[in-house]
Amino acid sequence: MKSGLLAAGFDFGGAAADEFNDWYDTEHIPERRRIRGFITARRWIGAEDPKISIALYDLDGVEVLQSPAYRAIAGANLSPWSKRLIGQCRRLLRFEGEQTLPQGQIPDVDSAAMLLFGMNVVPAAEQEFNAWYDEEHVPRLSAVPGCLGARRFRSTGTSPKYLALYHLSAPEVVSTKIWEQAAVTPWTLKLRPHTSDRLRIVLRRYQPPAR
Repeated sequence: MKSGLLAAGFDFGGAAADEFNDWYDTEHIPERRRIRGFITARRWIGAEDPKISIALYDLDGVEVLQSPAYRAIAGANLSPWSKRLIGQCRRLLRFEGEQTLPQGQIPDVDSAAMLLFGMNVVPAAEQEFNAWYDEEHVPRLSAVPGCLGARRFRSTGTSPKYLALYHLSAPEVVSTKIWEQAAVTPWTLKLRPHTSDRLRIVLRRYQPPAR
């Protein structure tokens, strides 16, 4: 079984921030942590827009999302509180996928920031796209000071088809000249026109308020 990921993102500008965070902290994430097969459950907040929320759940495998335990709390079985708050938000992302690079690695739990990058690619360029990502792009960015690790995922049915997560010491890492030089190469520029639906979000680790 391949390691899996569930990623869920919202712009919660239409909801009360205190209630949204309370819902996530006291109901939504605890529900999922109790399900067998959910390994981690962590939240991230937009580094530039604090109304952006991304929740990442590492899974034993995407099959966990088809289990009776998960189905009992998801979809039509969401709680009334979940349904009301989600209705006040704009969904940015719902990604379910398998880890392709590296195998079996759980992210650094101490990283203070993250870059989330999702995209689709035209089928004719997909083989070269994956070679570029695995052989050049991830190794170059992983070598930038402040990048603590990187993982790639392929969707099992949702869009975008590919998602990459870069764990960082600080959000500013991705704004440096050395990051830009590592990211933009002739191979990058060759493949960029073949990609679409790019989603790039720089995040800070969410810190729950003191209670």
